[in-house]
Amino acid sequence: MLLDGEDWRRFFDAFEREAWRFEAQPTYTMPREQENVARFLRGESRPVDHNARWHERVRGYVASGRRIARVRIVRRPLTDYQRYQFAWGIPGNVAAGEDIRVLDVTHGDYGLPLSGRDWWLFDEARIAHLNFRPDGTQINREAYDGDPAPYRQWKRIALEHAVPFERYVKDLDV
Repeated sequence: MLLDGEDWRRFFDAFEREAWRFEAQPTYTMPREQENVARFLRGESRPVDHNARWHERVRGYVASGRRIARVRIVRRPLTDYQRYQFAWGIPGNVAAGEDIRVLDVTHGDYGLPLSGRDWWLFDEARIAHLNFRPDGTQINREAYDGDPAPYRQWKRIALEHAVPFERYVKDLDV
């Protein structure tokens, strides 16, 4: 089942304990972000309200006792988009309460599915696939009705090898 608009919002917001994302694209080509990516690359300052709607949602989830987390997959050298995320996006997400970790797969993929798909795992049971073109443009989101066991295993592997965002970027020059 495809998840668009309000269907996606309802599917996402229905989690009771944890929403966890496997985020593996080197670049996300999202029209609403293009101007901010360009501003970052020009060396401009981050807007004060950058990503404010997501931060508000994260704070609401956390206040209700729910957890938002993800592992961000990277390969060196970082793409311009990853540098933008690390400087402008992720710090605010972490400050809002999201647990973000980084897994550098430059020297090995740990047996993880590093394809044109990201995914969310909700409460260790429900899965949403996020499908992308090679350029990072999202094709669609769809509910996955198959066995969640491989996803739980991939999550375990990713968390075993990932490090907290703050630790990973400590020595990076983004």
